[in-house]
Amino acid sequence: MSQMTYEEILGRLIGFDTVSAYSNKALIEFVADYLAGFDISCNIAPNDEGTKADLIATIGPMVEGGIVLSGHTDVVPVEGQDWHTDPFKMIKKKGKLYGRGACDMKGFIAVALSLVPEFLARDLKIPLHLVFSYDEEVGCLGAPALIARMCKDVPMPQAAIIGEPSSMKLVNAHKGVALFETTVTGRLGHSSQTHMGVNAISFAAACIHYLGEIAEELKTSGAIDERFEPPHSTISPGTIEGGTALNIIAEECKFVWDCRSISGGDGDFALRKLEEYCAATLIPKMREIAPEADIVTETKVSAPPLETSDDNPAEALVRQLTGQNQAGVVSFAAEAGLFQEAGVPSVICGPGSIDQAHRPDEYVALSQLKECEAFLLKLADWAVG
Repeated sequence: MSQMTYEEILGRLIGFDTVSAYSNKALIEFVADYLAGFDISCNIAPNDEGTKADLIATIGPMVEGGIVLSGHTDVVPVEGQDWHTDPFKMIKKKGKLYGRGACDMKGFIAVALSLVPEFLARDLKIPLHLVFSYDEEVGCLGAPALIARMCKDVPMPQAAIIGEPSSMKLVNAHKGVALFETTVTGRLGHSSQTHMGVNAISFAAACIHYLGEIAEELKTSGAIDERFEPPHSTISPGTIEGGTALNIIAEECKFVWDCRSISGGDGDFALRKLEEYCAATLIPKMREIAPEADIVTETKVSAPPLETSDDNPAEALVRQLTGQNQAGVVSFAAEAGLFQEAGVPSVICGPGSIDQAHRPDEYVALSQLKECEAFLLKLADWAVG
């Protein structure tokens, strides 16, 4: 496969429907074939089911101190969105490239891949590691195994640049996320005999009300960082389902909720507080009628925040290459916190705006891709020296 422009590559990447519910293997195979055309081998590993895969490829010497260029290959669904074009066919219009994943975050991957010949043409003293994941959009599920393998198979990098859409601005902190599912089990009965049953919906409502109290505690007494909007950790119930009929006491109710945290321990704090409340207040009351009644909360997703550090080589490098003297924050979760947790200093810096991500008619401006290209070429020149 010959060299391609980032516009051509992005068109190909958008053409792969890599919504998180589906496989991304065709996209990974395309990337591997493209890199093989430049005699670059890829370290590819599947998920447990064999339906998805991630990729690590190194350009330059296999030595410590390399720079990770990281991106996720999955995208969010398009169902229920009013697209004016086919979301999986890239459209160019008035200086913008439209398609699902154009800015979040296939644009960054496309620019990095298009520059492979430029990277190879330089006598890199510091390697550049392309690290592409799956299942980021459903809670950064694929990144932990990928990062662990990278740290095992690749000499320890000195920094990771995660190309999430930040309008090419330096970002040195993001919130973490923990997603929980709470299942309330009661006892069914006829709705006219509420004294003989335990209504799971009612007790789920009590749990949700108490989560609101925990959220208020995080707001007033928890970690505060005025750079975020809002500047505190948050709790939000997302979906709820329960009951079978109007005249039947609900035997089961499930709801999911998340904690978006500034501090890495806020999700655990919220879970512990809810479990203590359920054990001390709600469950004893339920079991007065139904000994089998219970409330169980399961952690479905947990991704740490990216926390600001006084000594972050990744931030220092991006400042040096871009001339930016300020760093911002983002409230969404990303894989940068996982790289940091693994000992790889990390930042976010990528093309496109989060304002366009996850929306119908998602796009990335060509000017943003051009700015990303210039940045990565500066990085390559730095890696020579």
